[in-house]
Amino acid sequence: MRNDWQQLLANMAKGSVRDLARLITKVENREPGWLDAMKIIHTQSGKAHVIGITGSPGAGKSTLTDQITRELVARGHSVGIVAVDPSSPFSGGALLGDRIRMSEVSNLDGVFVRSMATRGALGGLSLAARDVVKIMDAFGKDIVLIETVGVGQDEVDVVKTADMVLVVCVPGMGDGIQAIKAGIMEIANIFVVNKADREGVDRVVVDIQTMLDMGSDRRQKKIPILKTTASKGKGVKALVDTFLIGLESNHEQKDWVEDRVKEEILCLVEKEVARYVRSQWDADGKLNGIVKEVVDRKRDPYSVVEEMIANLINL
Repeated sequence: MRNDWQQLLANMAKGSVRDLARLITKVENREPGWLDAMKIIHTQSGKAHVIGITGSPGAGKSTLTDQITRELVARGHSVGIVAVDPSSPFSGGALLGDRIRMSEVSNLDGVFVRSMATRGALGGLSLAARDVVKIMDAFGKDIVLIETVGVGQDEVDVVKTADMVLVVCVPGMGDGIQAIKAGIMEIANIFVVNKADREGVDRVVVDIQTMLDMGSDRRQKKIPILKTTASKGKGVKALVDTFLIGLESNHEQKDWVEDRVKEEILCLVEKEVARYVRSQWDADGKLNGIVKEVVDRKRDPYSVVEEMIANLINL
């Protein structure tokens, strides 16, 4: 490992927030040496609880994340926040910065906020978000909140990173119906009906409960449905009480943890193999020629993939 990585890791271990931010940037950009750095980080992680906060745009996820963070800090927790934002189509960077959305909470003692771009990744999470969670964990954050981009049902990937997932709904925006639509309904450990001072909140609760009753095994643990008004701080303490108790029981489920690690390994393999192939083909210009052949119908993409896999096997 190069000296600059070693210095960053050493400074981070001493509590340097500046070097924590620099390390995250280098890992997110996949700069040379990031794999060796993450090998070390992995041995130092595994202590933090990770909570995913997802739901439709306009559900008040940022405000709820802000209030949850304040409550956790008041209880003595050190909190990391990964705010996953839409990507700029020009720079690839996040369109919404955490300093704009969470400028006040980011200044609280023990809170570190990192805004990340999805970079076009499906599932609402950027490819490096899992690594950033580990880095915050190794830095000493005992709770890490992941607030996802808010694109709706495609955000089920959050469950592969989080110990617990809060699905946020809101009256008056059809979220009772949105939650019913596959995928996102199945990942919730807790449903949060935010903006509960609005008309129609009880209808949303009934809709969610009806779908839970219809689709779940009655032997399974009952999924809580809690009401909050995050803008006024109402219901947040009860929500924090509920998920802290749930986190303790979830952390002891070895089979569930093993499934998540298996998913992480497979995801890493997929991404790194794709990165390797792209770098090799971009280096020698081979990919451009293959693309032209496929466009001209001289070759098909399926045979190209078969050839690529065969070449990898024979390395």
